[in-house]
Amino acid sequence: MENCIINKAYINGKWVDAQSGLTLEVTNPATGDVIGTIPNMRKIDAEIAVQAAKEAFVTWSKTTAAYRGDLMRKWFDSIIEHKDMLAYYLTLEQGKPLKEAKGEIVYGASYIEWFAEEAKRIYGDIIPATNIDQQIMVTKQAIGVCAAVTPWNFPNAMITRKVAPALAAGCTFIIRPASETPYSALLLAKLAEEVGIPKGVFNVITGDAKEIGKVLTESPDVQKFSFTGSTPVGRLLMAQSASTVKKVSLELGGNAPFIVFDDADIDKAVEGAVLAKFRNAGQTCVCANRIYVHSKIYSTFVEKFTQVVRTLKVGNGLTEDVDIGPLISQKALDKVWVYINDAKEKGGQIEIGGNSLSGLFFEPTVISHANDQMLFTKEEIFGPIAPIYSFDTEEEVIKRANDTEYGLAAYVYSQNLGTVMRVTDGLEYGIIGVNTGLISNATAPFGGMKQSGLGREGSKYGIEDYLEIKYISVNW
Repeated sequence: MENCIINKAYINGKWVDAQSGLTLEVTNPATGDVIGTIPNMRKIDAEIAVQAAKEAFVTWSKTTAAYRGDLMRKWFDSIIEHKDMLAYYLTLEQGKPLKEAKGEIVYGASYIEWFAEEAKRIYGDIIPATNIDQQIMVTKQAIGVCAAVTPWNFPNAMITRKVAPALAAGCTFIIRPASETPYSALLLAKLAEEVGIPKGVFNVITGDAKEIGKVLTESPDVQKFSFTGSTPVGRLLMAQSASTVKKVSLELGGNAPFIVFDDADIDKAVEGAVLAKFRNAGQTCVCANRIYVHSKIYSTFVEKFTQVVRTLKVGNGLTEDVDIGPLISQKALDKVWVYINDAKEKGGQIEIGGNSLSGLFFEPTVISHANDQMLFTKEEIFGPIAPIYSFDTEEEVIKRANDTEYGLAAYVYSQNLGTVMRVTDGLEYGIIGVNTGLISNATAPFGGMKQSGLGREGSKYGIEDYLEIKYISVNW
């Protein structure tokens, strides 16, 4: 395959180095090999990007929805045409299995396709007036320059999910991708450039997270800021954004309960739990973090779940038939060990796994007899560990599932409609999958409650964060 590594950032339609000339190395987590470098940009580079996006907004916001939608459709078509290439580089820099990477590319592109069509559906209102000589009109217009800091676990889809609604609404955008996985963002920019998205409309700036983030959150020229990542960092960025009272959307940490009732189809529940837990080596915000199984079927579930986990293959994501790739860093691997040792000390039983392999690889691990004193009961694991808890009553499991500061995703398995309705109503989560381990798609609103974030991405609701409502009173 032709080398498509881009070692420059993309600002105002140009491929540029950092003003300082400094660079950062990017490594393959599966091998430790250096893939390439990226510009290590700082405050001045971020300010240049903001100015470029500000100038481009003047003309982009005045284009028609049809024009923006047509360009976005071309971008979508180009991504699908190059999906194999994009998936290869995503796996190279992030580590997830190639089949998962291909799925992410198609999933990420679906947001561009969806919002290309939603651009034409930004409707206003005429409200019945209180006086006979008055008309009340409500219009919606692009909020302005938007910026985002995106994570390494979904380096393609977390970008398209934010950029697509913004561009559809008429906003311009600045992305600061994770330094571990910058090439997916830069390749998206390359394809956007090739299909004719104007300069300054979509910018990718790489480098120092602290300095760049401070500019993007505190600049008065940035009207909307979005972040996907940990809750502690989200709190900090939200506080920084308060200085200019800009609109903020946050998709933060999760601690997803996966609840299996005694009337569930156990085989389907096992299949869904494996999917929800071990995708991307457990490094997703909607991973099944706590698996609650009714005591009547606990032993059967653990046995069947462990049998399936035993078949999962760990290895380099570019190798055929691999199910689980490496963790992203040594820090992530060290964190997994903390949870393993803590669980053992507190009575957890390792049914399978529990060991490091070479490099950043870790065996998929099942821990039975999990209890509420273990660290991962309150903390997000972000690794291939599946703790399985036992419960007896509906009321009990709802209370335990909600006993967390997070409220992003949850899963419920039951064949009883009454149980499903009561439990989904009682769970304090923004996304709930019933009898499924796959919950995200472009047509549905993605986002959480409590300290899992603010706002929604995807669906008809996702474009609202990029619009301002204007009320016009016309009197005669």
